[in-house]
Amino acid sequence: MKRSALFWICALAVILRVGVAVYLGNSVEALPGVSDQLSYHHLAIRVIEGHGFSFDRAWWPATRAGEPTAHWSFLYTFYLAGIYALFGVQPIIARILQAIIVGILQPWLTYWIGKKIFGHTVGLWAAFLNAVYLYFIYYAGTLMTEPFYITAILGVLALSIQLAQSSQSANQQTRISILLGLIFGIAVLLRQLFLLFLPFLFLWIAFKNKQERLGLRWAHVIIPLGILLGMILPFTLYNYERFGEVVLLNTNSGYAFFWGNHPYYGTKFIPILSEEEYLALLPEELLHLNEAALDKALLGLGIQYVLDDPIRYLLLTLSRIPPYFDFLPHRDSGLISNLTRVFSFGVLFPFMLTGMALAVKSTYRKFSTFFASSIGLLLLFSLVYTGIHVLTWTLIRYRLPVDAVCLIFAGLVFDHLSALALKKPLTT
Repeated sequence: MKRSALFWICALAVILRVGVAVYLGNSVEALPGVSDQLSYHHLAIRVIEGHGFSFDRAWWPATRAGEPTAHWSFLYTFYLAGIYALFGVQPIIARILQAIIVGILQPWLTYWIGKKIFGHTVGLWAAFLNAVYLYFIYYAGTLMTEPFYITAILGVLALSIQLAQSSQSANQQTRISILLGLIFGIAVLLRQLFLLFLPFLFLWIAFKNKQERLGLRWAHVIIPLGILLGMILPFTLYNYERFGEVVLLNTNSGYAFFWGNHPYYGTKFIPILSEEEYLALLPEELLHLNEAALDKALLGLGIQYVLDDPIRYLLLTLSRIPPYFDFLPHRDSGLISNLTRVFSFGVLFPFMLTGMALAVKSTYRKFSTFFASSIGLLLLFSLVYTGIHVLTWTLIRYRLPVDAVCLIFAGLVFDHLSALALKKPLTT
């Protein structure tokens, strides 16, 4: 019965996501929140035509025609290029395949984590909420990194929880650490920002290992790190060959930090400007630089803006919090954007917060024990990931990985409510 319920939840998720993929079809447009799919689509075509990672015209953000770019995820571009090479330039095939993969894996991973921490009924509720979450349904059919990236993050968290179990043998721990390295590498290749969570994740693993005497060895940390570095290194070498300087993976952090903290905003952050406004902020004396050099120069300027006026930066950072948690409809947003915003995060945010409170209340004894718990890991990720974006640049879609984790806590509330309605014992 349990497997049957999860099967139907995953089936529902796939149907909803494939429906969006079919609706979007072969047309690749700059829809609300997903304009980056134009870049991935055109970049994949350039790759299969033998031009490498470049565009045939001047492209966002400041890449000149025919010049190399590392601004976009290499891995996701390869995914699209592979589909286009096999089936022709048919975005609908890439959309449908992506929708099926994430439609199965995201609810399943959500269920696994929820079950591991709170029990199978909470896991089922969390999986169901993931399946019907409008943001995930919408993005699953778009040519963007978000669907696979969120799935990879859930995979990293699930494997970390499994690795840090006292019941695991040394051989099992080694196998899990290998898989953890692979999934971590996938997440980073989709979005390099996930590297910033790496120290916190291994801090949690090390702390839990010491707290509960799990018997984890240094190898169980070195193995995933080695695999991660092995997955990044080819792109670092590739970038060095093209740009003549070291670029670990992508050339986008400098742009983001520069634009996100520019004095143009004063102390009030504006999540989205027009392309013309963003380009106008770039210093003309730097535009002769290649993409990699420009990215580094912009990062330096962004840091300097912070150092020059830390009070302004503090106020600007605080102003990023409301748009990060935005759930209200807006006059300048389309119907789809408003419906998605209100009837996903808007409806479920109170349940997420309540679930967090219930989880903390039911398990907190002292900080060290709580921090080493699986609940502590989920809250640590949510806090760190939110902090990264509040300190740099905030968009609603940057919050979606946190939504995926917080839906597990929302599942706890729905389980409590259903138990009260049916007058059954509570899970926790």
